[in-house]
Amino acid sequence: MSRVQLALNVDDLEQAITFYSTLFNTTPAKRKPGYANFAIAEPPLKLVLLENAGQGGSINHLGVEVETSAQVHGEIARLSEAGLFTDEQIATTCCFATQDKVWVTGPNSERWEVYTVLSDTENFGVAPEFAADDAEAVQACCGTQSGESACCGTVADAESVASGTRCC
Repeated sequence: MSRVQLALNVDDLEQAITFYSTLFNTTPAKRKPGYANFAIAEPPLKLVLLENAGQGGSINHLGVEVETSAQVHGEIARLSEAGLFTDEQIATTCCFATQDKVWVTGPNSERWEVYTVLSDTENFGVAPEFAADDAEAVQACCGTQSGESACCGTVADAESVASGTRCC
């Protein structure tokens, strides 16, 4: 089963969890400091909440969760063949999970990922090979280039990534 992912920035994670738990009549599938996600069966939705003070109510990024790495690789081929620039990240750590994913950017700079979760991790998104304050940590998760807007802010926000207060 594939499902659409909606990642939202929220000012107050606990307040957002209470609201979305009520709205979708379910509890988060995963909760970590500054992060929660819901695996909603009906409608099929992966709702991700990222605590980003001052950014509440805005879209962080969008995605499609698929079941297998083969589906991710199929999307890489299909999207590339269609002429879209793809940024592939295989076995990357992002949002407390090891994932295979591909990023594409929509016509209004909206970031979309097609991904599959390979395993859960206790690490938010700074892969061990990156220094805690390294801007590459953002790139490793969000697939951004230096100075470009990331799914979770800007590359300059890498320090927040290391502290776990921002996405990716």
